[in-house]
Amino acid sequence: MKSAFILIECQNEWLSPKGKLHGLIEDRDLFTLSIGNIEKCLKHARDQKMLVGHVGLRFQKGYPELANGKSGLNKAIPTFGTFPLNEFGSQFYNPFQPMDSEFVVTGRTGASGFSGSNLDIWLRNNKIENIYLVGYATHVCVESTFREAHDKGYNPILITDAGSAFNKNQQEYVVENIVHHFGECVTTAEFLKTE
Repeated sequence: MKSAFILIECQNEWLSPKGKLHGLIEDRDLFTLSIGNIEKCLKHARDQKMLVGHVGLRFQKGYPELANGKSGLNKAIPTFGTFPLNEFGSQFYNPFQPMDSEFVVTGRTGASGFSGSNLDIWLRNNKIENIYLVGYATHVCVESTFREAHDKGYNPILITDAGSAFNKNQQEYVVENIVHHFGECVTTAEFLKTE
């Protein structure tokens, strides 16, 4: 089966100490481990010539995409001013800069990487079946993408230690209670053995 490696929100807003979400991370060890593991996984995916896709968030000035958001992320993102288009927070974090041959998803407006974006058409046109997911935050946007990938007929595989939630409890809840309903999971060590 043909596979793709998908990075969710490996952007400065999360990963740079200057990012607005960086300071909200409660479990620093989990978070730091995830960054190193994503680097290892990305190198492996590239070495294996796996298709690589970068899913970020970027909103136009004033957040017209989320106009009148009353709750959840649609309210929180404009309130905190995260992921503004062409500004520092929305740029990909340095170790995860896309290569010219890699796909940068555009048009995304919701928690799932598929929401409003060109991710699905790219995956389908490249006949992808397995989707390896890493990134932030495990219990929000990664989980939303994982669930929707399943519902669209893909086989999503979460790399459990190559991403982070705000704390260990949130991370473990997804791995122990959500994953088996919608796909599979592997560790970084297991992913590094894939061909």
